[in-house]
Amino acid sequence: MNRFRTIFAALLFAGLAGCGVSVKYSLSGASIPPDARTFSVAYFPNNATMVSPILSSTMTDALVDIFTRRTRLMQVDDGGDFAFEGEIVNYTSTTASVSSDDYALQNRLTITVKVRFTNALDESQSWNKTFSAYEDYDSSLLLTEVEGELIPQIVDKLATDIFMASASNW
Repeated sequence: MNRFRTIFAALLFAGLAGCGVSVKYSLSGASIPPDARTFSVAYFPNNATMVSPILSSTMTDALVDIFTRRTRLMQVDDGGDFAFEGEIVNYTSTTASVSSDDYALQNRLTITVKVRFTNALDESQSWNKTFSAYEDYDSSLLLTEVEGELIPQIVDKLATDIFMASASNW
């Protein structure tokens, strides 16, 4: 039995040693094509009816940050191998839950972005998608009191969703 295990292990090792992999892997679990070198993120304007002054820069910076941290790609101003552009199309606060006597208990801040992803290396992998995320907050608080804390949390969810949508095909 030991001899069988030794032979099996040797064959397995030999088989694996002969395999070449032409894809590099990042710590995020997404594989990046070896010929991909750059990414670009255009400024995401806030075209929603309700506007927060920090939202556009927070969204743009979050996308740059997640690709910088999770990939080996270098950021360029425009025309990256992987290019992201888009706009914020919704920024709303609505009632999320109501008490038995019809008073709001929780409100929900929702942010929606439209994203155009261009894969210059493989156009068939390019897409246009809409992403939405939210956070709930106590209705006794004004939106202006909590948006500085909620916007980065929501934007982090959006950036992660956008990263996963683009990296899932690499």
